[in-house]
Amino acid sequence: MKFTCSKNKLQEAISIAQKAVTGKSPMPILQSLYISAKDNTLTLIGSDIDLSIETKIEADVEEEGTTAVDSKIFGEIIRKLPNSSVNISTIENNSIEIICEKSKFDLVHMDPEEFPSLPKINENIIFSIPQKTLKNMIKGTIFATAQDETRPILTGILFEVKDKKLNLVALDGYRLALRSNNIDNENTINAVIPGKTFNEVSKILGDDDENVNITFTPNHILFNLGQTKIISRLLEGEFIKYNSIIPEDYKLKVTAKRVELLNCIERASLMGKDGNTNLVKFDIKDDTLIITSNSQLGKVREELNIILQGNELEIAFNSKYLIDVLKILEDEEIVMEFDSSVSPCVIKNKENNGYTYLVLPVRLLRS
Repeated sequence: MKFTCSKNKLQEAISIAQKAVTGKSPMPILQSLYISAKDNTLTLIGSDIDLSIETKIEADVEEEGTTAVDSKIFGEIIRKLPNSSVNISTIENNSIEIICEKSKFDLVHMDPEEFPSLPKINENIIFSIPQKTLKNMIKGTIFATAQDETRPILTGILFEVKDKKLNLVALDGYRLALRSNNIDNENTINAVIPGKTFNEVSKILGDDDENVNITFTPNHILFNLGQTKIISRLLEGEFIKYNSIIPEDYKLKVTAKRVELLNCIERASLMGKDGNTNLVKFDIKDDTLIITSNSQLGKVREELNIILQGNELEIAFNSKYLIDVLKILEDEEIVMEFDSSVSPCVIKNKENNGYTYLVLPVRLLRS
């Protein structure tokens, strides 16, 4: 194998393919990048079996061939080379030679035959969606995935297509995040994508209206971004029927300025950091929201003007869960719906479209 390519393009391709390499695998080959040089194209693949990323760049290929090199050290070498053309060729002693201007490295390679082959997926495109739209939907849900593995299905995000709408849903037992977007597609799809996959996909997606094509098989999802393909296993099992969790009725509705509310909760949470609950208490009455927090550190009281429809209420929350939601929203005003001090709070926008968030309260001990 022998090829020449731009250092910057190679570095970018390594950075993309590396996102699938965890570095924790007991199989040494999975800590490598697979490299194929053919038809003046360089293909790089990273994989941890569950997630595989393939990306292609142009290269001047003199001798076709394949190799596999340690992902971390290869990435470091290329990153630190001068911004110039890089010449890479296989040499004796199971090594590759990397030459860039006056720098020369010999790097031991592995047997590319040991690298796992990618799942075969027939790309009859199920549907396309603008990269920017999908990226925003992932950002708006991924924070609510479960972090522990006790219920593996909750570490993923439900990818649901029905009634010409794409819904992404994440929940961890304390909060729920739902993002919806209208799409021109008649299919019905119900699959759970690992949170790790979506985390890496969102880093690769662009901030533009160029489409990403998505294909499903019974066990895998494939995202095709042209020069880059991401293939991931789906999580097995049934996702929780989220529609039955979201309350349809409420007894009081609060309309508040999002940034002011976020600032008040963040300040109040400074006193709530005693223990792990980050507890803040809401006292809602007379078009005013009073937020308080007490701990061994001291106490704080914040007051915010709101528009209140309905009865007064006292309710408490883990401030972190509210802050997570308010930070990723962009609306100037948000709506919070409450039923009782032990029922979830539902957060929406005024038009009641695009998203729904649900946060469970913390039960207050009545003295």
